Amino acid sequence: MDASDVASDPLRQLSAWMEEARAAGEPMPEAMCVATAAPDGAPSARMVLLRGLDTGLVFYTDYGSDKAADLEANPRAAAVLHWYTPVHRQVRASGPVTRTSPAESDAYWASRPIGSRRSALSSRQSQLVASRAELESAVAQLAGLNADDPALARPERWGGYRITPTAVELWEEGPSRLHDRLRYRVAADGAWCIERLSP
Repeated sequence: MDASDVASDPLRQLSAWMEEARAAGEPMPEAMCVATAAPDGAPSARMVLLRGLDTGLVFYTDYGSDKAADLEANPRAAAVLHWYTPVHRQVRASGPVTRTSPAESDAYWASRPIGSRRSALSSRQSQLVASRAELESAVAQLAGLNADDPALARPERWGGYRITPTAVELWEEGPSRLHDRLRYRVAADGAWCIERLSP
């Protein structure tokens, strides 16, 4: 892998690698680890699903979750995507984080399966809950509602975040651990520059 082999925009390159992984049978190429830091600096990481790739990497969550609390206090994050097929690859991205617009969150919410909407409405992510039965009971109360019922509308406490990367690293496995690493970073003029890193 060389700088001449990849797109000049790292998000276009990420999209291309994801599609190659999907076509090769990678079961969930959009699985993404997102790392945040609390105000005291304590790191935290979890798996989410990449649900949009435009000017940044978009994922959705409950705004009352632990990750959301971290992002409200310290609006920066790092993300990692990893695939074994068709080639062993990894992409790292980091940068500032902003909320998606209410319209974007509404559109994604409307695309979700009805069961997922019921679960999100019934669960206050990361908050204590007395029992599994309590969650199941709350979902069951919504089970009679159809997808267009106003009671299944997106709650204000749920929506998206966009990581707008200032650095993106491509990693591809090489023989005898002589891997390829290319890093995109934003130069002083605002354009992306590509640098090779030692493995």
